[in-house]
Amino acid sequence: MKGPTLELPEVRRLGSARLTAGLDRHRRLDLAAHHRVHPPLPRLDRDGLLALAEAVDLRGRGGAGFPFARKARAALTTADRVGAPPVIVVNGAEGEPPSAKDKMLLARAPHLVLDGACLAAAAFGAEEIVIGVAAGSPGEISIPAALAERELPCPARTLCLPERFVSGESGALIRGVNGLPVLPTPLKTRAAEGGTGGVRRRPTLLSNAETWAQLAIAARLGPDAYAAVGTAAEPGTVLLTVNRPRAGPLVVEAPAGTRLGPLLDACGLEPGAGVLVGGYHGAWLRPEDAIGAPLSRAGLAGLGGTLGAGAIVTLPHDTCPLGETAQVAAWLAAESAGQCGPCKRGLPAAAEALALLAAGAADAAVLEDARSAVGAAQRGGACSHPDGTARFVLTALDVFAADVDVHVSGPGCGRPVHGVLPLPPTKGARLEVNWSRCSGHGLCTVLAPDLIRLGPHGYPTSTTIPVAPWQEHAARRTVNQCPALALRLQHSE
Repeated sequence: MKGPTLELPEVRRLGSARLTAGLDRHRRLDLAAHHRVHPPLPRLDRDGLLALAEAVDLRGRGGAGFPFARKARAALTTADRVGAPPVIVVNGAEGEPPSAKDKMLLARAPHLVLDGACLAAAAFGAEEIVIGVAAGSPGEISIPAALAERELPCPARTLCLPERFVSGESGALIRGVNGLPVLPTPLKTRAAEGGTGGVRRRPTLLSNAETWAQLAIAARLGPDAYAAVGTAAEPGTVLLTVNRPRAGPLVVEAPAGTRLGPLLDACGLEPGAGVLVGGYHGAWLRPEDAIGAPLSRAGLAGLGGTLGAGAIVTLPHDTCPLGETAQVAAWLAAESAGQCGPCKRGLPAAAEALALLAAGAADAAVLEDARSAVGAAQRGGACSHPDGTARFVLTALDVFAADVDVHVSGPGCGRPVHGVLPLPPTKGARLEVNWSRCSGHGLCTVLAPDLIRLGPHGYPTSTTIPVAPWQEHAARRTVNQCPALALRLQHSE
């Protein structure tokens, strides 16, 4: 079997380099190069590290933006109460196709991430450090090599996780560390409180790879120097993944609050028909709003958007916005864990309605069905996947309203779908419908209501349907019981 390769995403910066320091001269910073680029890491005790994190208002860089110091205090309070040391977890399982910033850090600056984790482990008396990476990603090679180079304050190990969107959800990652299926927990738990939400029931301090790297930068600079760039409310820099049509992504370090327009200019891009900010759980911005949008949590929230993990995609004018949106919506529906109603019913229904709309085969009722399906999915899931998907879909329908009208009133816009929104190669299973054999019995939708929906004439609305792992049993049963032998289950590697 072919092993993983060390992919090295291209890096740029606006302003001074912090997280990306030295990457203009080195493809990867081993420990010796890391020490030449970055000054010695100061030692901080428990109170000093908490005070530093609070002074710079360090927040999670994986999407949620939760205050690091508050999370750490909760874990330490639990550790003191139960008499068990905490576990430090680095979340490097970046399962979102348009995001490459954590892959870049793990591949090219692994010691910066480990600096932050080791700093916390020493200050908090941690029992173990666990670094979660996606199987086949650069971290699978780079992190073990970096661990072998350095002294550690406690045992540390790398855990490879399935390369799926939900693998980066905190509850799914911790379940993976505990040897359980890598799926979000059906009931919301807090890792900091230990118990069923923690590693081996220990209080667990989990943060994204960039968050740990930012902690190491803040420790070296101190609060005042750290806040010399960025905004008063959000000091420091951010890592952004700027996706280029028909080219590889750029990972750009920029001061928090940088305007989106100058960032796109520096990457040789234009806003096009619209800009997606925050990745596939983010929001679409109109071109006129995108140019002046400040790349900060507060700035984007004022425009109805979110910074998320910092993934940015521009949509050229020569591709169909609804076709692009429909492809991603179908992928998001298939990537869900299928553990709650919004993911089992709402997201597949919305993806199907969007596919019909993109094909010019939908009317106003189908459009309303799509809006209703994703609207109902919001705030009802066990994790944030339904909410983020709903934001992605609803803002697309709003920003591309003119295209929606064209598709509802006629055969569509006539533009092809170029696949500008990045998606991984097709894997897993898909259900294929042979319409020449199908006689409209309708048994399939009874056996697999989460997979197959019927159109107004009683036939399946799609000929190719992605099948999530949790849907495979129903798909096989449906294939076996179709009286017209019109269904086939196909698998892709």
